[in-house]
Amino acid sequence: MTPKDESAVALHHMTVNRTARYAVLGQQGPGVRDVWIVCHGHAQLAKNFIERFRVIEAPDRLIVAPEALNHYYLDGGFHGASSRVGATWMTTEDREAEIADYVAYLDELHDEIFRLVPRALCRLAVLGFSQGVATAARWVAAGKASPDRVVLWAGSLPAELSESGARRLTGGGGPLTIVVGDADQFITPKIFDTQIAILDSLGVIPSVTRYKGGHEIDGPTLESIARDE
Repeated sequence: MTPKDESAVALHHMTVNRTARYAVLGQQGPGVRDVWIVCHGHAQLAKNFIERFRVIEAPDRLIVAPEALNHYYLDGGFHGASSRVGATWMTTEDREAEIADYVAYLDELHDEIFRLVPRALCRLAVLGFSQGVATAARWVAAGKASPDRVVLWAGSLPAELSESGARRLTGGGGPLTIVVGDADQFITPKIFDTQIAILDSLGVIPSVTRYKGGHEIDGPTLESIARDE
């Protein structure tokens, strides 16, 4: 008996409208002189992540935390209204499309912010934490933002970062700041040294900030970085 021929499965892509969510600390308007766009880590939500930035609230500072487009339940078993939910910027599945989607999303968010805030009169800082490090780096490297400062906190650089992309991380003339805790369980000394070596091979020498602590946004360290702008 001859097995029945089976047609191959073909995967296609199409572009659809999405509703994205972001959290804000501060008031958008002409009085803003300092904008921070902060990208959360894996399994976090913008409304919780942005609370860590209250330590740098200021009357002329706007802090914006975009939320990743992909949500999922954090716990196994039955899911209901009380189940914990997190967000992720991407996975290895359909990787290139996920990256293109969030770069386009962050570009649109950038435009929305600066429709009400005078970009020419204020500084823009882009910060990525954990998984948000690769997200922020890819966006700055490939998107329309030209930040005055980039802060990459407790995460890994995207593997495909090019020399021209790395230069864009310092394109505003400010330092590329790498932040890591001395007890970070994910960014070990070996991983950290590899990240610095990658940047060095791409012609970028970052400013390194260390603090006593683990995989977290450390308040006093964040305050110090904000004061150095």
